[in-house]
Amino acid sequence: MSRPLRAVIADDQALVRTGFGMILAADGIEVVAEAANGAEAVAAVRGTRPDVVLMDIRMPQMDGLEATRRILAGGAEDTRILILTTYDLDHYVYTALTVGASGFLLKDVTPEHLVAAVRLVRSGDALLAPTITRRLVERFAPRDDAKTTLHRDLSELTPREVEVLRLLATGLSNAELADRLTLSPTTVKTHVARILSKLGLRDRVQAVVVAYETGLVSPGSRG
Repeated sequence: MSRPLRAVIADDQALVRTGFGMILAADGIEVVAEAANGAEAVAAVRGTRPDVVLMDIRMPQMDGLEATRRILAGGAEDTRILILTTYDLDHYVYTALTVGASGFLLKDVTPEHLVAAVRLVRSGDALLAPTITRRLVERFAPRDDAKTTLHRDLSELTPREVEVLRLLATGLSNAELADRLTLSPTTVKTHVARILSKLGLRDRVQAVVVAYETGLVSPGSRG
């Protein structure tokens, strides 16, 4: 039998940690550690190597953003991070996505959605739909071209892959990409997988962010 999915819950409110822990445990997800601040979260991940971290943004001593950055920069390639926030489209969420978080959840999430989200990101998918990511990026991404962070070299992509990335970033699903480009869904999936591999990205969320930050897509673009 495969081992149960393992999670760490990082939030400065004990009630949130307890409630989320009970929900996950009831669905067979093992909560291997809890953390009340970012420093504890980093230590917990290093000590337990969980599959998923539920990470609050606003915590004492070290916030969730810095904790996310340290976790993902510290070699936890197989750990996925879901950001917890009380505010939709919080600018901290956008920053967390740029450093590698796989999505975000509002704290008033239903138990069913919480469990589904944890299992989804563990499978390698991103929680956010490209359209939601686009809203985040359009609202919070730098508008000054001179200050844009060109942290990926898009020259590694073929012309077709650049085209796929541009359309993906405007919010199109794989099915819509296939229809737009007159390709099979399987071929589109292959292109997306190659884009992620060449750019060293975890999922489609980071692909959307990179498309905007490199100037491939500009705020307001709709494909």
